[in-house]
Amino acid sequence: MTKYDYDLFTIGAGSGGVRASRLASTYGAKVGIAEEYRVGGTCVIRGCVPKKYLVYASEYGHGFEHAKGYGWSADNVSFDWSTLIANKDNEIDRLNGIYIRNLKNAGTEIFQSRATIKDAHTIHLEAENRDITAERILIATGGTPWVDESVPGHDLGITSNEAFHLEKLPKHVVVAGGGYIAIEFACIFKGLGCDVCLVYRGEDILRYFDADISVQVHNELQRQGIRVITQSVFEKIEKREGDEKRVHLSNGTHIDTDLIFWAVGRKPATNGLGLENAGVEMTKNGAIKVDDQSRTSVDNIFAVGDVTDRVNLTPVAIREGAAFAETFYNDNPTETDYRFIPKAVFSQPPVGSVGYAEHEARAEFENIDIYKTNFRSMKHILTGSEERVLMKLVVDGDTDRVLGCHIVGDEAAEMIQCVAIAVKAGLKKKDFDATVALHPTIAEELVTMKEKFVPDV
Repeated sequence: MTKYDYDLFTIGAGSGGVRASRLASTYGAKVGIAEEYRVGGTCVIRGCVPKKYLVYASEYGHGFEHAKGYGWSADNVSFDWSTLIANKDNEIDRLNGIYIRNLKNAGTEIFQSRATIKDAHTIHLEAENRDITAERILIATGGTPWVDESVPGHDLGITSNEAFHLEKLPKHVVVAGGGYIAIEFACIFKGLGCDVCLVYRGEDILRYFDADISVQVHNELQRQGIRVITQSVFEKIEKREGDEKRVHLSNGTHIDTDLIFWAVGRKPATNGLGLENAGVEMTKNGAIKVDDQSRTSVDNIFAVGDVTDRVNLTPVAIREGAAFAETFYNDNPTETDYRFIPKAVFSQPPVGSVGYAEHEARAEFENIDIYKTNFRSMKHILTGSEERVLMKLVVDGDTDRVLGCHIVGDEAAEMIQCVAIAVKAGLKKKDFDATVALHPTIAEELVTMKEKFVPDV
């Protein structure tokens, strides 16, 4: 008989927290979970899932135009933002209900409340104004958008949290940032018919990806008519008449717009959790320090997902939550493997990437071979679009092992999930070469690239 109210209490019902709690419950633990917003977390409620629906919607904006080359015509085509948002909200409600049912069916008790830590074993539920105790505590509060509050007028902009609930579609959007959220929403708004300008402080967008991906996506954004301004930041934002705002940039220019979108990064959602009351150590950016078992500096307190700022991806949080439950509630010590995690950017065209970027591979391996191709896909021969496809393999020149694969083009994310299996398994370039091509597809290029890329000198 435990001396605590719960064997495990989880703070945060997002992807990682839900998976850990459900599994721990099925393994016989008494589990409680607190969520101050909606069960499902960032990914389901205000992140990956609703964003993908907006991506799908925006793709039709290009699709109607492309269809003309195939003999289709559509008169009086129009788009209604409110219909999209209402349908998206209905689906989010459905998913939220499924998450709640799955937790309850597993035996997990759900508290709709903000929860804070009073000490190593005590949690305060604000909505109920009471304390409960737990043998172990799991922090899974995820991340939250970061806004540069040093910019005068910063509060005139929105973040991804608010973008899913806009009352009307803007005419002109200025996006601050050059990462995947900034790129994705720039493409979403453009596809839905908005004028879009992207402002980024660095030299290259998507700077954590392979350099060829950065260049390719930059070119594709410009081809779509998205204005891209690099090496510049917001200096001041002013309110003007009606919905109009004026953004002053560090390059001395200004932009007038009716929507400003902050996408300059995310930060761990640890503010006000009371972690200091239990002595939990943090990093400078507010992330929770954990070991390979997701244990914090306090022996019975753990953390998974974006709040730890390890690899901030939903499937990783799920793996971390599952590993925690397996280790401590199923007598099956498990650690999350962070090698060769596939990544996607749902830009238009999308990006798929797994393994080493070229610069990373050259820093770690003595001999690197590069295979790449850049072409116009068969689909767009008739559409008239100049959209291009990039495919690139990074190979260890000594062992022939494929270390990385990078794709920009239609269905890149779908392809990279499959290729990731081969890359993680350690397949060699000769195994790719020995695979018969599936024709006619974009993907066949992955097994027909035979010549090493030699850069111009």
